[in-house]
Amino acid sequence: MSRTVVAQGTFDLLHPGHLHYLADAKAMGDRLHVIIARRDNVTHKEKPILPDRQRRDMVAALDPVDDARLGHEEDIFVPIEAIDPDVIALGHDQHHDADALREALSGRGIDCEVARASAREPEYEGELLSTGRIIDRVCDERC
Repeated sequence: MSRTVVAQGTFDLLHPGHLHYLADAKAMGDRLHVIIARRDNVTHKEKPILPDRQRRDMVAALDPVDDARLGHEEDIFVPIEAIDPDVIALGHDQHHDADALREALSGRGIDCEVARASAREPEYEGELLSTGRIIDRVCDERC
């Protein structure tokens, strides 16, 4: 039986940490659907620099990804209900509380596992695994 996995995030300025997260998520099942947060819905950190559609198109082009779509304008659970996943894979450092998410999913009648992807450590000195760190480096060296 096929296992469907959902991963989600902002995916602004793709970096090796994103690739690790998505590869780890894909390894949790057979098909990986990725939900890209809309710029207007990002409230827990700085808004993405890149437009919604560009971020979606970049994620869709990655090997582990079978489907990439933008999140719903108002309700984050709408695409999850449409996909009906077996697993929701959270990034190792995403702000989501796994227990609170399980409770919210249950309240919506969505029966799926919630797992957290592993962390990826830098493989060489200077490797940047964070959009914020990339932006800081660009500002330090180019601004």
